[in-house]
Amino acid sequence: MYKQIIINDTEHETRVALLEESNITEFFMERGNVSDIAGNVYKGIVQRVLPGMQAAFVDIGAQQAAFIYVNDVINGDYRELEDLIAEENDIEADNLNANERRFSTTSNSRELNIEELLTEGQEIMVHVAKVPMGTKGARVTTHISLPGRYLVLLPTSNHIGISRRIEDETERNRLKDMVLNLRQENFGYIVRTAGEGIREEKFVHEMGFLKNLWHNIKRKYQTAPAPSLLHKELSVSLRAVRDLLMHEAEKLVIDSPSGYGSILSFLDTFMPNLKNAVELYEGSEPIFDAYHIEGDITRALRRKIWLKSGGYIVIEHTEALVAIDVNTGRYVGKYNLEETILKTNLEAVKEIAYQIRLRDIGGIIIIDFIDMEKKSNQEKVFNALKELLKKDRSKTHVLPMSEMGLIQMTRKRIRKSLTRMLCEPCFYCEGEGFLTSGQTICYNLYREVLRESRDMMGVKISLRVNPEIAELLHGEENPVIISLEKAIGKQIVIYPDAKLHLEEFNIFEILKE
Repeated sequence: MYKQIIINDTEHETRVALLEESNITEFFMERGNVSDIAGNVYKGIVQRVLPGMQAAFVDIGAQQAAFIYVNDVINGDYRELEDLIAEENDIEADNLNANERRFSTTSNSRELNIEELLTEGQEIMVHVAKVPMGTKGARVTTHISLPGRYLVLLPTSNHIGISRRIEDETERNRLKDMVLNLRQENFGYIVRTAGEGIREEKFVHEMGFLKNLWHNIKRKYQTAPAPSLLHKELSVSLRAVRDLLMHEAEKLVIDSPSGYGSILSFLDTFMPNLKNAVELYEGSEPIFDAYHIEGDITRALRRKIWLKSGGYIVIEHTEALVAIDVNTGRYVGKYNLEETILKTNLEAVKEIAYQIRLRDIGGIIIIDFIDMEKKSNQEKVFNALKELLKKDRSKTHVLPMSEMGLIQMTRKRIRKSLTRMLCEPCFYCEGEGFLTSGQTICYNLYREVLRESRDMMGVKISLRVNPEIAELLHGEENPVIISLEKAIGKQIVIYPDAKLHLEEFNIFEILKE
């Protein structure tokens, strides 16, 4: 499968799209005013310790306080990380998620509480494992991980791990022995997928680079005020080079000369053999238009997605989970109902797996497929979904279809979904997703005029309403006005006002003719 990376780089925004056979499958974005802080290392101050939640809030200088759980705080009673690379398939361990890391204690030690590890006002070094999402601040950990091209340095552990994507046992053993022999300090390392088959001298160079980076961070920590940034993760375009170009894509195209130069300089240091895979786009048409990406991004923001057969899926984001509903829509099939339903569900599976990855939907996902009577058909849909999700680098866990036709799944969430990045709550409905219907507004207005008219001495009553409501009151809901005039014995004059919210209206009395 031919893959390429397309980068639209401007002063205020950088957008990265991963294309598979000309179809966008993953999208990343970084804006000048709001950058992705995942992977950054900070000197923070403990603001508040919460014994009831075994967590604490940490000020890292962001708008929202970060939070840290007790298991994310280093303490001498904890051994090294046991399963650090379990989640390495999520963009190659760059954003090692602290809540996926498990710890064990020695048999004669006791579990420590958060108040024994942290105190208010304490200064600590933390690594951002999850970016802020909605009202939640960043998730941080004291378990630092610094990714390079072939290795991830774990300065707070002595664990040696190998990427699960390296399947050859002989190669895994070679890499582990090599790292154990080469390391000069008792640091932990993960060998990334790109390290497969790499010679010893490249590991020596990268170990030295990562070790110097860690020592620089420690030196900054000693002198920097709190809170402050100690180490910034690479920009989104350079992360795309490091994480995707080597083993995901055959080509990278960028439309910015300065960005092109930065990528070539980066490749000179780490991967000079890949410089020929980078191309500067010089066309007159915007790069995302030239590669037909803009339309796919717009489509990925829609609530309803139509399928080729005429069926459709609906994706609803809620506070706790994401619900996906499958419907036959205009598709009526050719043979029988069960065959129609199976075909719609199987087509929906492809679109759902694609949209989950493109939109970067994480957390709990509930999929409501159309009910199928045959157990074999249910298994076909379930197996098809599992197979398609194997392409996803983020870890997913899928449960078999329930008797009600529901599939429950979870997907590891590291950053904001596409919808949260590009959209904000509607200022009309304030994120509720609904507006009061025009008919309901007319009847609300009727009752409100009845209440206020008792204290009004004027000869007429003036109503200022949104133009859409004014049109209704002059048209199909005009009987409401006629009834109201009879009830209060006064003429009502309606004025449209485009400045008013659809649900907003003002009532005034006219004292003279």
